Amino acid sequence: MLTADSDMSLRRKLRLAYVVTHPIQYQSPLLRRLALEPDIDLTVFFASDHSVQGYADKGFGSVRVKWDIPLLEGYRYEFLPLIRGATKTSFWAPINAGFYSAFKRGKYDVIWLHGYWSINSIFAMIAAKLLSIPLLLRAEGTLIDRHRSRCRLAIKRIFFFIANHFIDGVLPISTRNRSYWLYYLGPKFPSFSVPYAVDNTYFQEMTASASQSREEFRRSLGLEKKRAIILYASKLIERKRCIDLIDAHLGIKPGERPYLLIVGDGPERSKCEAMVRDAKDLSTRFLGFQNQSQMAKFFDLSDVFVLPSVDEPFGLIVNEVMNAGKAIIVSDQVGCQPDLIEDGLTGKIFPAGDVLALRSAIESLVRNDELRDVLGRRGLERINQWSFEDDIRGLREAFHCVAGLPLRIETHEQVAVNVSA
Repeated sequence: MLTADSDMSLRRKLRLAYVVTHPIQYQSPLLRRLALEPDIDLTVFFASDHSVQGYADKGFGSVRVKWDIPLLEGYRYEFLPLIRGATKTSFWAPINAGFYSAFKRGKYDVIWLHGYWSINSIFAMIAAKLLSIPLLLRAEGTLIDRHRSRCRLAIKRIFFFIANHFIDGVLPISTRNRSYWLYYLGPKFPSFSVPYAVDNTYFQEMTASASQSREEFRRSLGLEKKRAIILYASKLIERKRCIDLIDAHLGIKPGERPYLLIVGDGPERSKCEAMVRDAKDLSTRFLGFQNQSQMAKFFDLSDVFVLPSVDEPFGLIVNEVMNAGKAIIVSDQVGCQPDLIEDGLTGKIFPAGDVLALRSAIESLVRNDELRDVLGRRGLERINQWSFEDDIRGLREAFHCVAGLPLRIETHEQVAVNVSA
């Protein structure tokens, strides 16, 4: 008699090819997690290695970025042959060869493509179609994105009309992203939820470790112990609207004004610093770009985190801070808001660009320790339900529908827990 385990050993693994521009710090942990699934044989194809080698990111003010967390460990990968390299991605860069030969050689059952608006993505779609391999698409688009001309929107509609014949399913990262696919591809198009998540365990462990040296870190920044701390951590670019946060912060009476820590860099930094300098404010600290492994100590030290962006596709930094159990304030144009931040329950929401509303939200939390604690605790509970395990379940449902992979409800992690029990 065959058991479930012996039956699995007799079945061939599902061969999965994941295609993406470059190693991405937010995606590497998910790829390592997916590689643990015993019945999935994963190979990742990268177009560029610039994130591994280090690159000047204009979003961070041309700071040279080289991530200090492992980007290529724990899964099998290949770099596709380069025709045209790039240190940033665009429709025409990078350009690679070898999609058809790589897919044919690997005899893949499913192609998972990240992003669609590039010549490489079109190459991948065509290669998958020629080889009759089902293709799943994951991307970040939302309907609250930046304004586009009628001509560009018309081109986009034509693109999706054609792409509809090359894509077998989409993998929405959020409620707003699902609405985007519904709008462009219609209600009958196959859709499988694979939410944008982070490594919750990693950030919770890192925050717990950072808490051991919290007061030492506070002293190193010259911050008084009993004064509340507001944290901004993102690129200093126009659509992130750090300038709105500074405006709101400066409007608080000096005697009641909390500290404002600004972690990040970018072209808006000089404008933000000038605003603080002109106001003779001594409560704001510009701390520049901080690498991934350093972020937990800022999350732990802060009392309130604010992301005031407009046109924000998702905002994974919110996931990270929620793992620290901190109160969150976001604008209503932050993509993760409908899924993660419920006003008054897991955080505070304000209308994007409304400085007075943002100031009011900050003051309500700065003055109420109990409310901050409640929102932070509920936020932590919520983010624990938005994890890589949800991603694996969504991917398994997609693989089952497009390639016939037997559908398992339990993920590898849950099976391990059940076996040990």
